[in-house]
Amino acid sequence: MQLPRVRDLLEQRQVGVYFGAVAIAAILAWQVPASAALAPAIDPLLGFMLFVTFLQVPLTQLRQAMAKLRFMGALLASNFIAVPLLVACLQPWLPDAPLARIGVLLVLLTPCIDYVVTFAHIGRADARPLLAATPILLAAQMLLLPLYLGAFLGDEAAALVQWEPFVHAFTWLIAVPLGLAALLQAGAARSRAMRAAANLLGVLPVPATALVLFVVVAAVAPRLGLAVDEVRAVVPVYVAFAVLAPLIGWTIGRIWRLPAEQARAVSFSSATRNSLVVLPLGLAIPGAVPVLPAVIVAQTMVELLSELIYIRVLPRLGGRV
Repeated sequence: MQLPRVRDLLEQRQVGVYFGAVAIAAILAWQVPASAALAPAIDPLLGFMLFVTFLQVPLTQLRQAMAKLRFMGALLASNFIAVPLLVACLQPWLPDAPLARIGVLLVLLTPCIDYVVTFAHIGRADARPLLAATPILLAAQMLLLPLYLGAFLGDEAAALVQWEPFVHAFTWLIAVPLGLAALLQAGAARSRAMRAAANLLGVLPVPATALVLFVVVAAVAPRLGLAVDEVRAVVPVYVAFAVLAPLIGWTIGRIWRLPAEQARAVSFSSATRNSLVVLPLGLAIPGAVPVLPAVIVAQTMVELLSELIYIRVLPRLGGRV
């Protein structure tokens, strides 16, 4: 089978692939508690996943995304102004335990940059500018997240959250994958071998994302039982966020007078969070296990179920502005 056909088949089936990866990982974690030892693999797998994701964004499209000022303005305003305000409104219902609060804030304040593109496309949103904006979203959240945590947590953040993991994440999850993707794209324009390598890697975003989901769930699920009270406390907050965030994104898209497909993309982005990428940041906090990773992965489970509703409901929102 030719590579383009394989890529198209994976993209068509990727929702099932992701849920299958999560289900298999959950079964493995239940049967083999030692799967928690997979945790050190999360960082390198994330770096590879982001590399093959960035490889799908030609640098010319990245420039075009930045030139779409209305879309970028709505996307950034929704994710970095409106969503933090929503989180501030939900904060009184967060558990008192500092680690649980940090986990919720880490995941709810960071917009997704991987499978959100998939769900946006299935939900009849314009996923192309959203895909092109992924490096910008990732860079912005890594720069702003320490500031948000300080604002929400005050002295708690100073005591528990350090800058080093954010510098590490910016380097290995943004700069290095984006730089390697740019080098490979440049080489592909001049070399047949490099072009063949780029085409082969172009098949891997879906398998790479599924593998990250598998490893994250397999590594963290054995610890969920040790943090069951905290997980039970945060799930209602995640459900409330899942209901309100897409409506906020859609409203901002309408205010910015975006076409309906782009407004849906802002809605999907506002509702979908970056749990896979922030999990290593959470694990770097002293004493994080088991509460903090359990709280973050609980959001992933709520979100994946919510996406099945979004892809059916959001396409019904409005015509063109």
